[in-house]
Amino acid sequence: MIIIGVENMHKYCFVFALGYLTVCQITRVYIFDYGQYSADFSGPMMIITQKITSLAYEIHDGMFRKDEELTPSQRGLAVRRMPSLLEYLSYTCNFMGILAGPLCSYKDYITFIEGRSYHMTQPGKNGKEETQYERTEPSPNIAVIQKLLVCGLSLLFHLTISKTLPVEYNIDEHFQATASWLTKVTYLYVSLLAARPKYYFAWTLADAINNAAGFGFRGYDKNGATCWDLISNLRIQQIEMSTSFKMFLDNWNIQTALWLKRVCYERASFSPTIQTFILSAIWHGVYPGYYLTFLTGVLMTLAARAMRNNFRHYFIEPPQLKLFYDVITWIATQIAISYTVVPFVLLSIKPSFMFYSSWYYCLHIAGILILLLLPVKKTPRGKNTHENVQLSQSKKFSEGENSLEQNSFSTTNNVCNQNQEIAFRHSSLKL
Repeated sequence: MIIIGVENMHKYCFVFALGYLTVCQITRVYIFDYGQYSADFSGPMMIITQKITSLAYEIHDGMFRKDEELTPSQRGLAVRRMPSLLEYLSYTCNFMGILAGPLCSYKDYITFIEGRSYHMTQPGKNGKEETQYERTEPSPNIAVIQKLLVCGLSLLFHLTISKTLPVEYNIDEHFQATASWLTKVTYLYVSLLAARPKYYFAWTLADAINNAAGFGFRGYDKNGATCWDLISNLRIQQIEMSTSFKMFLDNWNIQTALWLKRVCYERASFSPTIQTFILSAIWHGVYPGYYLTFLTGVLMTLAARAMRNNFRHYFIEPPQLKLFYDVITWIATQIAISYTVVPFVLLSIKPSFMFYSSWYYCLHIAGILILLLLPVKKTPRGKNTHENVQLSQSKKFSEGENSLEQNSFSTTNNVCNQNQEIAFRHSSLKL
């Protein structure tokens, strides 16, 4: 960052950090034990890579690019001075997020460290100037206890039910030969449902740790209740009740999806969706299953978008028809997600292709036919569509978002930036 200078630091930091991470991934997988995690040091490296690259782009935006060239989100996140070595190491290696994250913006972290998280603003007399005042520091105890309860239930579910429903059974020869089609579909969904709680446990625990330290406060809702989801990484209810491929991914690994958007999608010169999925696969590691999952994810994302754009408006009214549409799309979404992520769990090439061949690549074929037969409505990046607005309004989280009292220093999550980021994720990549 210091030697290269602000003009090109983002490019060099991105290549170096991601390259170093890839070397670490190769070392862990092929030098230690393939498929084992006895020497898995790559998790912290993945989080640090996100922080290094995010900060490099934020400094580049703040110290080199002109304000008029930046999007509102980039302008809010831009860092206007080079951090000191202490600030840099504190951000990248702080104990709260060193093991499992989640990622946070540099500005939000520094705001928390400097004790400005609870400073609020109100408009001045001229409508432009803002006066600052400090509210009583809220307690995170209730939020932490709630998240620890979720952790306990997720861990219990993983240690009991998950063991009896292994994903690997989907490619068992006897199961494939004797099970009916309905049984295969049902077991696929249930086995992948049982595989998710370990992620719920890790991400919710990481969020609770940050909250316990006082980090993660986003403001107050209209009822005056505190919101401790500034850096939350998932929303479980929305994940399990998703009625579209993108809605599922909107609420899964949220901070990583925002990182992919900020460093890749909105800066890509061509095929941003494809580039972003490839970057996500590289960041996750070198197992072939990751690449199969994310390449399939590109197809599923584009096909689901085409289906939604062409058919959803026919099912909005009356409410009974909308309910029928929601049920059908929920079933289709859960099957599509499960089908897509099986290689992510199996990791290797051979079992992944065994699974897809047992399904006759049906969803791959369906996705290709949808893209070939249905017209695709192109939406400019960063723009809201009528459909996106409707979807965002349908979410309780989004409704609550607009009623928060905003933190003057928490630039990542102010109203403008949050709505823009939600709109982006609804109209483009959702990882």
